[in-house]
Amino acid sequence: MRSFLDTFFELFFRIDIINYIAGTYSFIFYPIILLLAVSLWKIFEKAGQNGWAALIPFYNIFIFLRIIQKPWWWFILFFIPYLGFIWILWGWIRMAKRFGKSSLYGVAIVCLSVVFIPLLAFGKQEYKAIE
Repeated sequence: MRSFLDTFFELFFRIDIINYIAGTYSFIFYPIILLLAVSLWKIFEKAGQNGWAALIPFYNIFIFLRIIQKPWWWFILFFIPYLGFIWILWGWIRMAKRFGKSSLYGVAIVCLSVVFIPLLAFGKQEYKAIE
């Protein structure tokens, strides 16, 4: 007699279904991840930093903070649950202003990153350090 768990695992954890889902989503999301990585590389280079720094986890946040001219300890604020979102939003607003964009553009970056980060990276905007 088959147990409930046997039936459950057979229905919901079939390898072919998992492979199908993973393959479908990776086909969609890998190009998006690549686009965002190249875009961040370009933004870092426009700001006078090393582009490769955009690819290194955590280090890219320190470089991001250098670009928006904020102290290193903001790194810690980014990881505070719920409040971290506010600091990330504020950071992208400051980044947008460094490129001559409005605060609303910074909000748009946070809400729809796939569109607005590449626009910032490949647009004609120049980086301006604000005192």
